[in-house]
Amino acid sequence: MEVIDRPPTATSRTRSPGNDFWKIAHVLGGMSESDRIKRIKAGFSVDVADAAKQAFQMTNQGLGELLNVSVATYERRRRDSKPLDAAASERLDRIATVALLAEDVFEDKHAASEWMSSPNAALGGRIPVMHCETAIGAQQVRRIIHALEWGGVA
Repeated sequence: MEVIDRPPTATSRTRSPGNDFWKIAHVLGGMSESDRIKRIKAGFSVDVADAAKQAFQMTNQGLGELLNVSVATYERRRRDSKPLDAAASERLDRIATVALLAEDVFEDKHAASEWMSSPNAALGGRIPVMHCETAIGAQQVRRIIHALEWGGVA
């Protein structure tokens, strides 16, 4: 689980953190549900959230809204090298699973990132990644992705 837990190295900081998100998403996607629950309860590193922020072109404010955490609390967790709480970690896990579905349908992580970051009419103009802040919202995004996969309009 080192991809989720380890702090960034000098080399990883020079790479795109957005690419790190996709690596993390694939690690999570390969885990059993039981293992994912353990990781969520332990809390993801702030670096996981930073990678998602980069991959989906979010602002600090947007990331805070998505994770339901203030920017000050987020920065304090970074400074103190403390993990995110279970609720924020679960939201990141949810985003990872939806993003992997989008990557599968669009057949490209960059196209999936772009779609997840763009307002969607079927969501009332909301951005899919932000709509994933709740389980119901994530289910709506999954339905739209499946509709696109089968030739529907969304």
